This record gives sequence, C-alpha cells and structure tokens, in this order.
Amino acid sequence: MRGRWVGTAALAVLCAASAGQVARAQEITGIAHIALRASDLDGEVNFLGKLGFEESFTNVEQGRILQVFVKINDLQFIEVYPQTDPSQPLGLMHVCYEADDLKGLNKLYGQHGLKPTPVATATAGNLLFSLHDPDGNTIEFTQYMPESRQMLDRGSHLGVQRVSDELLGLEEPVKDMAADKSFYATLGFNEVPEGANLRLSISSNADLRIALHPGGSGDTAELLFPIADARSTTDELRRAKVKVIRDNKLVFVRDPDGNNFVFLQTSTAASGQHGIRNLVPWGHK
Repeated sequence: MRGRWVGTAALAVLCAASAGQVARAQEITGIAHIALRASDLDGEVNFLGKLGFEESFTNVEQGRILQVFVKINDLQFIEVYPQTDPSQPLGLMHVCYEADDLKGLNKLYGQHGLKPTPVATATAGNLLFSLHDPDGNTIEFTQYMPESRQMLDRGSHLGVQRVSDELLGLEEPVKDMAADKSFYATLGFNEVPEGANLRLSISSNADLRIALHPGGSGDTAELLFPIADARSTTDELRRAKVKVIRDNKLVFVRDPDGNNFVFLQTSTAASGQHGIRNLVPWGHK
C-alpha cells in the first residue's frame, strides 16, 4: 500500500462552524488507544511483547476475554480484541482520542450535526462516546478518570525493552476522500492536501499525525512510532525474532494478521521529546 507521513497532525475541537471548519472550543490531547481485532489473541499479544509492549490488564466477562490492554505508555494503549466470528474483519477496529472535557466535546459535536453516542462509563472506568466516519468506521473519544484501570496502572507495565514509547499516529485508507475531508473538518482538523492523499493537523498537539489516502477494503492501516536509531532498532527486533524491513530511517514490521507497524527515526526520540520539526518526511509503497 502507499503511505506518506509528512508534517504534523494533531486534534482539537472547535466551537463554531464556518466554511467547513470550526473555532476551537475543547481540545483533544492525543490518541488514547487504537483497537485491533486479532485472529489469534495470544499470538497478537505475544507479538506486541516482542516489541517490548507489556500487557497491562484484561477485561473478562463470564470467563470470556473481551479485550487485552497492552501499554505503550501511561496514556496510550493498544486494545486487542479476539475474533469471535469468522465474518468479523481483522485489523484496525477504531481509534480513540483523549479529551479533558468529554461532556463538553460531546455536546459540541451534537451542535454541529454529528451524532455522537451519549457519554457513558466504559468497562475500564473512563468516560467514553463514539461517532462513525463516512465509511462507517468507529471513532471513539475518552476522558481518563482517576480511578479507572488505566490510571491505577500508571507507572507499571512500562516495558524496559519497548522499541518505542509513543504512538505518533496512523495512516489509513478511506473510500470517499471528499466525504472524509468534510467530516474531519467538522471535527476540527486542519487539512493539508497532498496529491491524492490528505494530511490532518491541529496546532494543539504537535506530535499527533493522521493521514488519509484513497483505498479499498483490502488496504490496511499503518501505525507510526518514533525511534532513536533505525539500525539499532532493526537489530533489536531481529534478535526478538521479528521479521523486519528497513529503508534508511524507516523500519517496517507486520503483526500476525498483516497490520503495519512503522518505526520512524527522529532526532529527539531518545530523549522522549518528539517534535514536528524533527520528523523526517517519507513515502513508501
């Protein structure tokens, strides 16, 4: 598939619609989690463990695992869901953004013609609501609560062998670029056209980067992580028995279901200070 990470993407929420955009009201502070449906739950968690990401906790209902929470850092997780029916598509299920005032954000989206679900308390104890994009994909929004399982786990399960300690963002295929362009403008994204692709950015979060490209159902999303050194990361992943492709400052791996994990060498990854001016533009097939 074709991908391009150039410039920045971040998310804020805006308070008044004008020419497809709105003025900022509530801010979204970043990506809280991405959710993946796996054909083999244990196999996916094991793969993430080879990247140094540790299992934080598991939600279980009547003896059945609902999802496993794998920690990237104290505020970012990968939720892994089991495939319970062969008809369920594998791979990216949804992206969840964090916000500080979820009720205000929910009200704002409703005022601008979107149809958010009511704010509810999720199984892990955080506030949550969701929307659907023009392709029918779920987008979630959450507000961390002090007694939630994520917040009670702060400082724990931060694997010392993590290949990266931040999820910068993702690139994903969309069916109708015009419809998604309008949708994300209503959410408050600034759009930066780039040929057939679309970059999304907002100044409130310099690290977050979202990119959209035309694609069909066979395309998969790409998850982007910063690293300090592509060569040493490649060596580390190979020692962990992970199949790796390196292209200069980019390192590519796939999980058991073919989801793309992209590690990008940045000048500040070693210090944990990921900044937009330090990220290297790239494109690949």
